[in-house]
Amino acid sequence: MADHPHDQPRPMPNAGPATPRPKEIGPREVVAYLRQNPDFLDRHPDVLRWLHAPARDIGDGVLDFQHFILERLRRDNARLQDERKHLIATSRGNLASQCRVHKAVLAMLRASSFDHLLQIVTTDLAVLIDVDIITLGIESERSHTSRLPLNGIHLLRSGTVAKLLGPDRDWLLCADIHGDPGLFGEAAGLVRSQALLRLAFGRSAPVGLMCIGTRNPDTFQPGLGTELLGFLARTLEISIAQWLDRGR
Repeated sequence: MADHPHDQPRPMPNAGPATPRPKEIGPREVVAYLRQNPDFLDRHPDVLRWLHAPARDIGDGVLDFQHFILERLRRDNARLQDERKHLIATSRGNLASQCRVHKAVLAMLRASSFDHLLQIVTTDLAVLIDVDIITLGIESERSHTSRLPLNGIHLLRSGTVAKLLGPDRDWLLCADIHGDPGLFGEAAGLVRSQALLRLAFGRSAPVGLMCIGTRNPDTFQPGLGTELLGFLARTLEISIAQWLDRGR
């Protein structure tokens, strides 16, 4: 009996070429790639965190990643310890500087007279804030007189402060310098680092300059924070202005 035409199997529609499956990457491919790229871990150090170190020695010629991971952990730990010690030392240094400046401010506020205030600034203040010398410079038209009778107070030629600091800056920190006799007098030979701070006593008063010097060439470096020094200078200029208003 012949099959009915409708009973014949129908051909499947052409679905096109099958998409090839991506080739899986095995250990051989990984090893071959690493051999061709020996600096791979240098360029991708984070990969070490994803690797499991071998638990045992698996034979000669096989690198034990435990050694490399341990060395990296040791380096990271040493770096963190150094950073922690540096942070602690910096914090302690800042706290000590803050305490010294506070003591200096209190000493100035306790001055019983204007002359006493100037004496505190030019003698006691250097010890209180742990520097070698502090002097005051006052701009004056009497440029032929470089020093006043009171030791540590110097007359400066008019415009000196703006020349040293610039018209819009209130401070200047200098490292590895030779002290200027016009600012530090006979002690200039000791000065290897300095902080210069503008003093403004009022519109009608001359401009002043607080000069702080040390024999350590690295004490005052550009970029060092000036908040404490600025606070000290502002306290001094307010104290001087108040004594001038009282008529000394």
